Amino acid sequence: METLASNAPVAAALHQMAESGRIPHAMLFHENDGGGAFPLILGFLDEVYGHNPRVAKLIHPDIHFVFPVTGPAKDKPVSDQFIRPWRELLQENPCFFENELYTALGIEGKQGLISVNEARSILDKLSLSAVEGGYRTVVMYLPEKMNQQAANALLKMIEEPPENTLFLLVTLQPEKVMTTIFSRCLFLRVPPFSREEDRAIHAKEVAETTELSDLFHDLLDALVRKDLLGALETGEAVAALESREKQKAFCRVASDGLRNIFLLQQGLPDLADLLGDERPFFEKMAATLRRNFPRQALAALDRALLLLERNVNQKILFTDLVDRLYISTL
Repeated sequence: METLASNAPVAAALHQMAESGRIPHAMLFHENDGGGAFPLILGFLDEVYGHNPRVAKLIHPDIHFVFPVTGPAKDKPVSDQFIRPWRELLQENPCFFENELYTALGIEGKQGLISVNEARSILDKLSLSAVEGGYRTVVMYLPEKMNQQAANALLKMIEEPPENTLFLLVTLQPEKVMTTIFSRCLFLRVPPFSREEDRAIHAKEVAETTELSDLFHDLLDALVRKDLLGALETGEAVAALESREKQKAFCRVASDGLRNIFLLQQGLPDLADLLGDERPFFEKMAATLRRNFPRQALAALDRALLLLERNVNQKILFTDLVDRLYISTL
């Protein structure tokens, strides 16, 4: 995939690193779900590994991919057991959404995790010399899915890696990455796609996201009007979405919207990921809602996501969510 205009500054910075040889040993890429981090990383690795065709084919022996997986505890599931569908997904569209990964891996509706078994597998691989004598690289998708044991096991390696060892981490929620890991990485924000780019890359997904955004807007409109009945009706519409993955996607859309409201309330509009036609709505919400509302609402959404992963009844779950959001507006 060619570098898109929205990602050109990050691509230029990565090119300069590769060209100069001054490469940070750990980088944390923050993208929106379905964003452009992987095209940037693969382009960067193509340069680092001297345009070796095995980089693009995702089969270079010194590049290791890690992502959340799940399975019976006795099987000690790790990413290598799912590497074929991972490669197929990444080659088909490197700007995939999180839920598309779980569908591709056959674990849709389950809670993916980067476990201590995965961390031990990484350490074992990095204990060996590079097959081709150059860099050894770990590309990790969603480090926020690491449990405490895994993070502790990898901390020393990320903090003081052996020579020519790279960690490239891709996060959707940097605030949930453990501080001990976050603080060891160079942070790179991958800008959201322009509307035109997004439509070209995610034609189907854009339509679905628009539907979810409309539900979130309806919910906020009802909340600011103190219309509890209207808010509950929107909650029922979310509960009626055809899959838990789509309900999780609604929670993520709502979380992104609340972060934008928070940034506008803090006087940081340039940091908000807002397209032109969205700005008036979010500016109105930022001016109307209490300043502590985004924090309280984000906590309620995090709780809803956790309960979704535990298969709580959706109608009860989203009724409870609406009640919590309504109380937060009072």
